[in-house]
Amino acid sequence: MSALKSIDTDEVTRLRTAISRLARRLRATEAGGDLTPTQVSVFLDVVRVGSIRVAELAALEGLNPTMLSRVIAVLAEQGLVRRVVDVEDRRAARIEATPAARRLRKRMRRERSATLEPVLNALPLRDREALIAALPALETLAELLRKRPAT
Repeated sequence: MSALKSIDTDEVTRLRTAISRLARRLRATEAGGDLTPTQVSVFLDVVRVGSIRVAELAALEGLNPTMLSRVIAVLAEQGLVRRVVDVEDRRAARIEATPAARRLRKRMRRERSATLEPVLNALPLRDREALIAALPALETLAELLRKRPAT
């Protein structure tokens, strides 16, 4: 059994750069054009979770409470989230996604998929197969990074 080879710094840099470029190009959507990347991230987390305490959302996003409060205010003003009283702890607030937020998420997903699909289909079969085979590892990497405390 051979020892696992550590990924070298150049490979880490190439992977990070590729992921960053992909994310930047896929993040831009007509549907969410008025929102900052932070606002998009917050509203997508709220849609995904459904209802979340403000403190949990701050931890999930790695944002300080003041910054998160500003983001929530903008999203609420745009009708994407609403602040509600937590029935288990009336001192705490929860953030919930509105139907408008769920519709916007669907539109953004459609736009992002419509951007990516034809480019993927234009790749050679070998490259498409390699990307599909890498999906479990990329999903695990994303989950590990999500769980890692912000530095």
